Amino acid sequence: MKRIYLDNNATTIVDPLVRQAMDPFFCERYGNPNSLHQFGTEVHPDLRVAMNRLYAGINAGDADDILLNGCATEGNNTVLKGVWFDHIRNGAKDHIITTSVEHPCVGNTARFLQTLGVKVTFLPVNRDARVEADAVRDAITSRTALVSVMWANNETGIVFPVKEIAEVCRQKGVLFHTDAVQAIGKVKVDVQEVPVDFLTFSAHKFHGPKGAGGLFIRKGLRLPPLLHGGEQMAGKRAGTLNVASVVGMGLAMELAVRNLPFEDAEVRRLRDRLEDALAKIPDTMVIGRRELRVPNTTFLSVRGVEGEALLWDLNKNGIAASTGSACASESLEASPIISAIGAGPELSHTGIRLSLSRFTTQDEVDTAVDVFAQAVGRLRAISSTY
Repeated sequence: MKRIYLDNNATTIVDPLVRQAMDPFFCERYGNPNSLHQFGTEVHPDLRVAMNRLYAGINAGDADDILLNGCATEGNNTVLKGVWFDHIRNGAKDHIITTSVEHPCVGNTARFLQTLGVKVTFLPVNRDARVEADAVRDAITSRTALVSVMWANNETGIVFPVKEIAEVCRQKGVLFHTDAVQAIGKVKVDVQEVPVDFLTFSAHKFHGPKGAGGLFIRKGLRLPPLLHGGEQMAGKRAGTLNVASVVGMGLAMELAVRNLPFEDAEVRRLRDRLEDALAKIPDTMVIGRRELRVPNTTFLSVRGVEGEALLWDLNKNGIAASTGSACASESLEASPIISAIGAGPELSHTGIRLSLSRFTTQDEVDTAVDVFAQAVGRLRAISSTY
């Protein structure tokens, strides 16, 4: 049985060029870059190349910071908890704004801060499954310290108006953070065009290795370290650098930006081909307008079919998909997106996400359509609600 991977919003295959670039740093050039001997210092040029690629990938300035870390979850925790420590804990501001559809590493961190006395506003999405800048403007008060809104949603692929939101925050004197995990490699991410204060990303979402991420911090801003220890990253994030993964992440970023035209044309074409075919299945609803989504993602509701049951059937037949966030895929809770856009409760457990990459082929898409349609037929035949 041929296996077909359509869960690229959860993680991606490591690009073979990235894996090749990483290989020497496991057994040949394995020195700790903080050591003073040759084993350590000989990797410094490779780290500089990797950092230059990361800066160029998001168009960061020389005076900006990009902190290397383990993943976007760590970066998001660093921002939210750091703002609490530096701007809320002993200050006049005690309010954070985010959305009801953030990734759990933002939403659950915000809920944790509520236990420390922080007031959190979770803005709902509109019928287009996103939060508009006017809603953010209306929610900001004199006590707001931070706004955190994702660049693109992990379930639907909906791109949020982060430029307009960032400009609102700048006008109001409020810090703005965006989780750009689902945006990099799919749409242009430029921190000069979009005046964010903090931005997080994770390498394994754009064909880099797992366990490597970055946190952009705008010039003139600071955050207390989440991890204390040695003086790595100028004392801003302790821990020995994973040189192989940093090198891989840098090249993966460069390749992701280079392949944006292909993503926008060919991946979008395949996504639309998949979506058009699936939309022919009766009582199937695609969530979110195409023009508002990243090019690779389809999130749809199939009436009368539980998402978990459909996922199991697809997996049994070689198709990897998801019911939404990979970090919540074992949860039986209703999809927050389907609930948020106002769909009835009978649809709240029917969401399924299919996400492509530049390695997805047309043959895989066409095969997946056939398997998907057969799975829906089987499950609806035994459904008590259809």
